[in-house]
Amino acid sequence: MPSGPSRALETFPNPAPGRDYVVAFDCPEFTCVCPKTGQPDFATLHLRYVPGERCVELKSFKLYLWSFRDEGHFHEAVVNRICDDLVLALAPRAIEVVGDFNVRGGIRTVVTARHPEDALARLDR
Repeated sequence: MPSGPSRALETFPNPAPGRDYVVAFDCPEFTCVCPKTGQPDFATLHLRYVPGERCVELKSFKLYLWSFRDEGHFHEAVVNRICDDLVLALAPRAIEVVGDFNVRGGIRTVVTARHPEDALARLDR
């Protein structure tokens, strides 16, 4: 049976909860639509996180990202929404979500959301 878009983020237990380590995903096929024009916006999403007790299951994450495909979102809003949803599902020690949106009208947009705010220092150690 084919899969479809879903906002459900499935998780599994962190296999090494006593160690800080970084999980990184690059998602070069993220799409949503511009809420002003209805035209598609394309981005590469970069996700890095230090798991707490849970990790995100990749297929559910793919279907989660797919759920934004036909919805209108400002770049800033969608990156922060993804970060917030992952924080709720995973309770990570640190997380960073970067949306690198393709050029539109001569402007490239890069939006970075972190939790907690000092997450970059944790992720880079």
